[in-house]
Amino acid sequence: MNPWAVFLLAAGYLGLLFAIARFGDRRADQGRSIISANVYGLSLAVYCTSWTFFGSVGRAASGGMGFLTIYLGPTLMLMLAPVLLKMIRISKRERLTSIADFIAARYGKRQALAGLVTVIAVIGIVPYIALQLKAIAASLQALFPEQGGLLLLGLDATAVIALALAAFTILFGTRHLDATERHEGMVAAIAFESIVKLVAFLAVGLFVTYGMYGGFADLFRQAAALPRTAALLDLEQGLGNWAPLVLLSALAIVLLPRQFQILVVENVDESHLRRAVWLFPLYLLLINIFVLPIAIAGLLQDLPGNGDIFVLGLPLSQGQEGLALLAFIGGLSAATGMVIVETIALSTMVCNDLVMPALLRVRALGLAQRPDLSRLLLNIRRGAIVAILLLGYAYFRAAGEAYALVGIGLISFSAVAQFAPALFGGMYWRQGNRAGALAGLAAGFLVWAYTLLLPSFAKSGWIPGDFVEQGLFGLSWLRAHALFGLTGLDEISHCLFWSLFLNTACYLLFSLSLGPDAVEARQANAFVDVFQRRGGDTSALLWRGKASYQALAGLLERFLGAERARLQLQSYARKRGIADLAAREVNAELVRFAEIQLAGALGSASARVVLASVVEEEELGLEEVLHILDEASQVRAYSRELERKSRELEAATGELRAANARLRELDRLKDDFVSTVTHELRTPLTSIRAFSELLAEDPDMAVPERQRFLGIIVTETERLTRLINQILDLAKLEAGRADWTSSEVDLAGLVREAAASLEQLFRDKGVALALECPGEPVPVLADRDRLTQVMINLLSNAVKFVPAREGRVSVQLLSSLDRVQVRVTDNGPGIGPEEKEFIFERFRQGGNTLTDKPKGTGLGLPISLQIVEYFGGRLWVESEPGQGASFIFELPLQARN
Repeated sequence: MNPWAVFLLAAGYLGLLFAIARFGDRRADQGRSIISANVYGLSLAVYCTSWTFFGSVGRAASGGMGFLTIYLGPTLMLMLAPVLLKMIRISKRERLTSIADFIAARYGKRQALAGLVTVIAVIGIVPYIALQLKAIAASLQALFPEQGGLLLLGLDATAVIALALAAFTILFGTRHLDATERHEGMVAAIAFESIVKLVAFLAVGLFVTYGMYGGFADLFRQAAALPRTAALLDLEQGLGNWAPLVLLSALAIVLLPRQFQILVVENVDESHLRRAVWLFPLYLLLINIFVLPIAIAGLLQDLPGNGDIFVLGLPLSQGQEGLALLAFIGGLSAATGMVIVETIALSTMVCNDLVMPALLRVRALGLAQRPDLSRLLLNIRRGAIVAILLLGYAYFRAAGEAYALVGIGLISFSAVAQFAPALFGGMYWRQGNRAGALAGLAAGFLVWAYTLLLPSFAKSGWIPGDFVEQGLFGLSWLRAHALFGLTGLDEISHCLFWSLFLNTACYLLFSLSLGPDAVEARQANAFVDVFQRRGGDTSALLWRGKASYQALAGLLERFLGAERARLQLQSYARKRGIADLAAREVNAELVRFAEIQLAGALGSASARVVLASVVEEEELGLEEVLHILDEASQVRAYSRELERKSRELEAATGELRAANARLRELDRLKDDFVSTVTHELRTPLTSIRAFSELLAEDPDMAVPERQRFLGIIVTETERLTRLINQILDLAKLEAGRADWTSSEVDLAGLVREAAASLEQLFRDKGVALALECPGEPVPVLADRDRLTQVMINLLSNAVKFVPAREGRVSVQLLSSLDRVQVRVTDNGPGIGPEEKEFIFERFRQGGNTLTDKPKGTGLGLPISLQIVEYFGGRLWVESEPGQGASFIFELPLQARN
């Protein structure tokens, strides 16, 4: 394998990332963002570094299933979506730029606190950056073992790659000064890298599992046959310290500077979080499927090394150089993604919270007189990127061989875990203050340094290691890995326990002992109640002082640049409808706006300091601040109450409108009902009156004619009686006053009896009737007379519509476990779609009502529908024009004793 080919491949890959990032930035500048919910979710996979790509296999090769704890924690943390959403909301409201800025802003925007967080982050993360460089070096060593590594132009290839990463990060991480502006091109490149490393790892896993072996079953069967690999399948071996590692990784997914950068600062839409909470855990599942198979295969093949390079070693051992190069690119993606985002986040923190505050204090530099400091700020961040990467490279060269990849990563995880009490406590506990945060962070950091960082230096031979075995000054209770006599824990769990215990204890003790000042009380309110602050910013209420517009504008120009400051001020004036902002008196809102803009460039702590140089602020007492906050809370509560009552009033108004519309509809239906009933009653009454008058006027009428007229009068009288009875039945049903009795009824026998009662009607019209009823009883709980009325209505309707002499009507009774169905089918003209809509309405009948209106009242089907529904069933029709109709009803089947 040609070293230059590998170098060109790596350079080409970095060039592709360059192109993707450039495209993303160009689209963002055009206002067409490419950051979707999927891109955001994939970018969170920057968590999966070379530790995941190489180190997880190494950990699995030595500890079995224990590697999963590093991925269970993030999955559990993402289930706490409301906590993450609150963090995003706070950061957007306060215009925060980093995790140091977040913590400092919560506790009064103090530079000392921001500086301490930055120091902890840099010291803690440098080993993690060294881990990525070590992974790149190890992969090059695996590709070129005969050369003992790889030199490019006389330089160490790892150093060349580190410098290339520095250049890439500078190009796309420091284009603009405003750190809260989204690095959309960078996020798109990270999302692409996430796909590349996933594809590469799955490709190696599939080759090993199904190319070198016969699948999972074959691989695990061979592993179980050897003691060395059989132990890896024992869950108890790998998960002995699962709880501390799950907690550690759950905190790391939020507290690592790069994760905070991607999760919080780079979030462009809060709704994207809903996709990320399941997409990222799915990604973790996929990238870990083949970790254990690759680890087992490496051991079965007896590959040299500690397992960290099995992902490369297995393809190389089988002569698959192409697959090995893909794995190399995957590992390079995992490492570069972490380094790029981590150095951007750390450089912002170093610039805002360490370098600039120090430079501003040095009067000899004359920074206060320089008209434009924006270029200086950018150069500081660029220099910080190079310095951080060089520190990582130095740590890699000096101490990298003392630890496996996983060991280095856990040192960094334990460092950032110290941010947890101050950060989460500040989001939910108002009593937390700066003294508690400083004390807690200092205590936790010192314990971490003593129990993890210094022992790593001792292992590397930098310092004597006596304090690890004998304890500091020979005191056994100060042994680094058995502090205060606590034994039985591995070094990571031991450090995590004591550092977080003392950190949290100091945070609580100092916070309860020393109350917050006015600024801390204001910030506590802003953080804890962020979801209750709907548009109103109480920060403006809590500022009193004097400032000139020219001084504020000059300050923005110095730190943002003249053009950017002008655009921001114009935007502020335009949104508030102010024609001449310079002519207006500076108020609290404008001062707050200026502070927010400066916070985007300098961080909240430094922004507050530089703002104080041009603003004469009147200090407020704590009691006055609390009073204002209380009033603001009351106003918000009153506003929310008004909103609630307004919503209730709108809902009541909507219900009233619906009720009025229903009343109007009922009134219309009443008019239609009265009109229809009047018409239906008039028809038989007219016939009765006409024939009665004929009989009265002609007493000598012939007997046959008299008998015919009397028969018509009797028939119309019966029709009138039936109509009145049906109207009364329908009225009782709709009013809920039906006085029916329910008892067990044999539906099969009832169907046969109803059919028998209408035999003459079918015979007179020449219609064939077929029954399909089971011989055994089919019990239902209903009123026998009313069900008989339903069956007679359905059979009578069927015989009306079928053709004489050719008509066919069938009745089927089907029963299931808990329902019984009766289907009455005819071969009549059928029912069209438009008729189905009103067939069950009162006084509505099928057929052409002008030419062939069937005899009847139009109430049979509505009454049948009400009866069936009264007994817990349903009635419906199935029909197509020209293909007959089927009227079907279902009832609950009565359980047999």
